[in-house]
Amino acid sequence: MAGRVSGKVALVTGGASGIGRGCAEKLAAEGAFVVVTDIQDALGEEVVAGIRKAGGQAEYRRQDVTDEDVWIEVVEGIKARHGRLDFLVNNAGIGIGGSVLDMTLANWRRQTAINLDGVFLGTKHSIPLMRASGDGGSIVNISSVAGLKGSANLAGYCATKGGVRLFTKAVAMECANAKDGIRVNSVHPGLIETPIWLTVGEAVNPGANAPPDLDAMSAMAVPLGVKGYPEDIANGVLWLCSDESRYVTGQELVIDGGLTVR
Repeated sequence: MAGRVSGKVALVTGGASGIGRGCAEKLAAEGAFVVVTDIQDALGEEVVAGIRKAGGQAEYRRQDVTDEDVWIEVVEGIKARHGRLDFLVNNAGIGIGGSVLDMTLANWRRQTAINLDGVFLGTKHSIPLMRASGDGGSIVNISSVAGLKGSANLAGYCATKGGVRLFTKAVAMECANAKDGIRVNSVHPGLIETPIWLTVGEAVNPGANAPPDLDAMSAMAVPLGVKGYPEDIANGVLWLCSDESRYVTGQELVIDGGLTVR
């Protein structure tokens, strides 16, 4: 079903690697023009170059998602170049593990600023442009299974991802009340092979000097017995952006191989 989002314009934050990269590549492959933003400039440009080489359309913009002025610039830039915004994928995020007793207030605030404030700012500044097009739109907020259940040594991360979950539902109801055609949903990845494990590894494997073995973790904890990949999440994001999910809003799409069911 090629071309499922042809003619649409998408903004993907944190699109230089991991799940964000997978989403950007998937949306571009299905016909969307994708604006990839990140603070990892070399990797971001690499993603865009790959999309273009494959025949897709994309551009890269440097963006710190905690900076409201930059959000305004990014959205204004999209308006000037494309005149519309159809999809926002709020993906940028970090993971800081460790005991709540040891976490510094600075790290708590940094994680909250990126994982939760960034989602708020993206939503706040993207909705007006989506409404201006008159065609509705889709906002997909990347949460986590850590936004559905608690995990030892990940209190700060769980707090931000749980916040994203309920923020999503509240904004979905606000848009529904406005009858603006904008749908808002959250996606909750499980054990996915992404760079975030380089920073949260200590939380699940205390004392280790290397990232956790996701294959071993998945074999033990995931009912399907295997880890996931960014493309698995991107497939769900594509569905939530496409017209195939036109009757879906305020929902949680859990993509975790059954992890949260066990």
